Amino acid sequence: MTQLDVRPQAGDTVNGAPDGGVRAKGLGGNSVGLMGSAVIGISTVAPVYCLTSTLGSTAGEVGLAMPAVFLAGFLPMLLVAFAYRELNKAMPDCGTSFTWTVKAFGPRIGWMCGWGLVIATIIVLSNLAGVATSYFWLLAGEITSSDSVAALDDDKAVHILTCLALIAAATAISYRGMTATKGVQYLLVGLQLVVLALFVAMALGKARSGDIAGSMDFSWSWLNPFSVQSFGAFTAGLSLSIFMFWGWDACLTANEETTGSEKTPGRAALISMVVLIGSYLATGIAAQMAVGSGDTGLGLANPDTSDNVFAALAGPIMGNGLGILLFVAVLASAAASLQTTFIPVARTVLAMAAYEALPASYARVHPRFKTPGRATVVAGVATGVFYTVMTLVSEHVLVDTIYALGLMICFYYALTAFACAWYFRRELFSSARDFAFKGFFPVFGGILLTAVFVKTLVDMWNPAYGSGSSVFGVGSVFVIGVGLLLLGVVIMLVMGRRSPAFFRGEVLKRDTPALVVAD
Repeated sequence: MTQLDVRPQAGDTVNGAPDGGVRAKGLGGNSVGLMGSAVIGISTVAPVYCLTSTLGSTAGEVGLAMPAVFLAGFLPMLLVAFAYRELNKAMPDCGTSFTWTVKAFGPRIGWMCGWGLVIATIIVLSNLAGVATSYFWLLAGEITSSDSVAALDDDKAVHILTCLALIAAATAISYRGMTATKGVQYLLVGLQLVVLALFVAMALGKARSGDIAGSMDFSWSWLNPFSVQSFGAFTAGLSLSIFMFWGWDACLTANEETTGSEKTPGRAALISMVVLIGSYLATGIAAQMAVGSGDTGLGLANPDTSDNVFAALAGPIMGNGLGILLFVAVLASAAASLQTTFIPVARTVLAMAAYEALPASYARVHPRFKTPGRATVVAGVATGVFYTVMTLVSEHVLVDTIYALGLMICFYYALTAFACAWYFRRELFSSARDFAFKGFFPVFGGILLTAVFVKTLVDMWNPAYGSGSSVFGVGSVFVIGVGLLLLGVVIMLVMGRRSPAFFRGEVLKRDTPALVVAD
């Protein structure tokens, strides 16, 4: 397909910003409204997929306090969401974390923040593709009542080819623009939320009837984070909880394509967060009431089923007929998130290229679809290659790479939160609102995420973390997580020789807004 080079030239502006400020990139403006933007944020998080893969693990770490840990994980994400909202009002740029941290802290910290987002997204994309593939064959086996069909997922060649096909389909939809993305997402997100509501209602019914061993009555103590018996268990559960909220910022990376780009994306992010925490609390409480959090039978902490809770609970709670809807919902959740997760990585790469932090070819926008075509395709190819290589080399390496994801998430979210307070530092004491939303809330959220980052880094050193493999006595998850960040440093140094102007601060200038004193 032919693409148009619309790289911004010196003097190009966005919202009147002078050269050295944020720049136009040629994306299709006014393509998404408030509801569409919120749907994209929810879809990227993939609530049904997150629930089936982390309900059991979280219950295994903190027991009945699982809902409380969901609330604890929600807090830093909400505080960081305020930072995103305030920064987006000042600079609605699709580079989001990259652009904002450059403006606050300079090109090198900003580049590494952008790298953290990009590499985290590639890891997630590969994981989502793998999950969608597994559920595709699981669902096919359920529909055909054939164990041999379901077992095709165990054939490595079939699994990889199916995975690559799903990645290609998701890439194609994202390539065609926000309008195509939005239409697909309304259907897939709506399906997820409806099935979750049905599951919650039926789980509560099972809890009241007492038909399932282990069912229990609700207790307000489940919402008390101080009921967790050890700090180590709490931080482990918190790390899982934070992962469950990752991705809501996708609606911010689409800000240049959103109606009312200064306010709509920030509002959509907050709507996404509220919908997510409501869904997680309702599902977690209902499931715990229905089957308990024990480690035997249908208990949520049973190690034999904790990696895929809905597969174990579908039949007992919803029956064999309706239970299949949970399989459909998990597949829809993974597929929807696979498609929308291309939005942040492609637009971050586009912004980095537009500001000369990456090769200029990635700044090209498709003339018809108004999307970062080359960046989207390259992200799809990178995801396919990464997943294929990791699957062929070692399943343990693939698992450890996914465990390292939390490090990347905390890294770039915390930097963005601190960037908000520093960028607006001259305005913090101009009003109580500015102090709260531009200073205190972002810094508090950044501190919480930094604490999780440090604790995770320490835990990763232990070979028992993740798959249990090690390199020279050091945990493989630590080696992979730190190694990926160091790889970013190496690439940054190479780009520093190719694009010295950006790294000298001449393209995207570090600054802070002038303090405006009200009359």
